[in-house]
Amino acid sequence: MKYYAVIVAGGSGNRMKAEVPKQFMPLLGRPILMHTIEAFFHSALRPEIILVLNPAHFQTWNELCNQHNFQLPVRLVPGGQERFHSVRNALADIEVGSIVAVHDAVRPVVSAELIERCFREAESKGAVIPTVESRDSLRQRTTEGHSRAIRRDEIVIVQTPQVFRADVLKKAYTEDYSTHFTDDASVVEHAGYIISLTQGDYKNIKITFPEDLQVASLFLGGLK
Repeated sequence: MKYYAVIVAGGSGNRMKAEVPKQFMPLLGRPILMHTIEAFFHSALRPEIILVLNPAHFQTWNELCNQHNFQLPVRLVPGGQERFHSVRNALADIEVGSIVAVHDAVRPVVSAELIERCFREAESKGAVIPTVESRDSLRQRTTEGHSRAIRRDEIVIVQTPQVFRADVLKKAYTEDYSTHFTDDASVVEHAGYIISLTQGDYKNIKITFPEDLQVASLFLGGLK
């Protein structure tokens, strides 16, 4: 069985209040993106890694690799206008009959156990995403400008890697783009497939705000 990991790295630094895209920001002395790639490269199934970047950032990435002597094998693919188009570009050369993980570049604390479990479950189920339960009380805004309580046990928080059989993901991405597509699972679900859930990891955080860097540093430091 052939395995792929598509790392989507098209994010900006807007919410980080940074001048550089957040995937290039330093974490424990190296760009966040390098930690994420290493997590997949060193996992048990050793997937082929496809890195989707804005073409304008190719040179920056190559310079960072030289600066940090980062030599892991990565196939660069140009990103598209939206995340949807970036993933579609990455799927073009992926073999039918393989298993494909799609992962956020700025989730560097993904464990080897979670990666392997998602791959294995996707082999039999076709489409698997990791989720965690909300630890907070939740409310939903109403059209009247008020709010109502939501049952916490009915809600899950979605993470990546989201993993699919290649035939499922390729078929789903023949659909036209919609603003309702918030992740790969929503694209696959829209194409008529069932999405299976597996237990995620609370440490598998997405770095979005400056304080997230401090949390990720603590988590990654504990893994070294």
